[in-house]
Amino acid sequence: MSAAGLTRETLARIEATEPAVNAFVTVTADLALEQAALADAGGAGGPLAGIPVAIKDLVDVAGVPTSMGSLVHQGRVADADSPLVARIRAAGAAIVGKTTTSEYGWKGESGNRVNGPAHNPWRHGLTAGGSSGGSAAAVAAGVVRMAQGGDGAGSIRIPASFCGVFGLKPTVGLVPTVPGSGLSAQGPIARTVADAALLLDVMAATSYSASLEDGVEGVRAAWSADLGYAAVEADVLEVAAAAARRLSELGLQLEDADPGLEDPWPIVDPIWAWNQAQDEDLAKRDLADPGRWEVVERGLRMTAADHATALEEKARYTAAMDAFFERHHLLITPTMPCPPFRAGADQPGWVAGRPTEYLSWTAFTYPFNVTGQPAASVPCGRDSDGLPVGLQIVGRRGEDALVLRAARAFERAFPWSYDGLDLV
Repeated sequence: MSAAGLTRETLARIEATEPAVNAFVTVTADLALEQAALADAGGAGGPLAGIPVAIKDLVDVAGVPTSMGSLVHQGRVADADSPLVARIRAAGAAIVGKTTTSEYGWKGESGNRVNGPAHNPWRHGLTAGGSSGGSAAAVAAGVVRMAQGGDGAGSIRIPASFCGVFGLKPTVGLVPTVPGSGLSAQGPIARTVADAALLLDVMAATSYSASLEDGVEGVRAAWSADLGYAAVEADVLEVAAAAARRLSELGLQLEDADPGLEDPWPIVDPIWAWNQAQDEDLAKRDLADPGRWEVVERGLRMTAADHATALEEKARYTAAMDAFFERHHLLITPTMPCPPFRAGADQPGWVAGRPTEYLSWTAFTYPFNVTGQPAASVPCGRDSDGLPVGLQIVGRRGEDALVLRAARAFERAFPWSYDGLDLV
């Protein structure tokens, strides 16, 4: 099929699934068709030539609105591509639209005051997760093969797990991130590990696809059911634990082991609040998401010394996790502690009988934003209600290729099916 034909097919799929899924805040049909025509004419070479790609609405695409999920920025048009979009465009991709995200990506759900939440393609009315919920929903719904996401506390892995797709938070700093936060990384969300690796090749300006099939024979890995502190629903844990045992069948040397570290939420919370409060326009408070504003207010009360203390604790925690990874190449956990909850809710409210805060419930994902390590979510099964469950694979910093190899080995041995999607 020609690039133009594929792009028209993608745009038709968007029309068929929107606004039910609400994966897109902006559809860039003209831009996508222009890029596809260029690819067909031989003027846009590269590994993504003519492939439709979606971009999260926290990232600038020149000439396209970037609302950042916020009424404050609604209608703002970017005057230049972000660095990672420039690489995606140069690789020949047809950018079909900007995807739904929470305001400034502040929470693990995609609801916002601009266009509302993305719905889970497996069950309308349930969340696609966040903050890259629109990107994951677009991939799960079969609109695009791959999409860009950003992850500051789990924002790629949360929706990847909830939507039953593959998502990788690369090593922090591997892909250019503007502005940087010290916790965030930009990465791929895709239906297959191979497609994710292809998009990462472009975003990181290096190659991960070449070693994707090398397998995991002899790789040392730890399985942790709860990291020693996390609440997790029994149904989810059962599926993830069974998936981890399957990995051992592929040659992975798997043992039960916890890092033995405390919950790093007290480190994440002040850094996140500080970052959310930077450059905040107090005069536009009424336009802000009320839930996010509570976080902003905590950040505004912080001193530079408070922030410095949190960064010192971040460094200490990272060193302790590094010591654990001296004995293991990989750490395997559930990705999420619970199944998808109601679309538009800031958080589940309760997990395994414990009350949750705005991001504290994502207890398996945010530790590896603190440490900057690569971490992926691969679909590994469904719970008793038929909803997807993700398995998290974490590697040492800089060893993104091994994380991808392990995910690919699992995917190859235990392929995932998209039968049963609910797009109504």
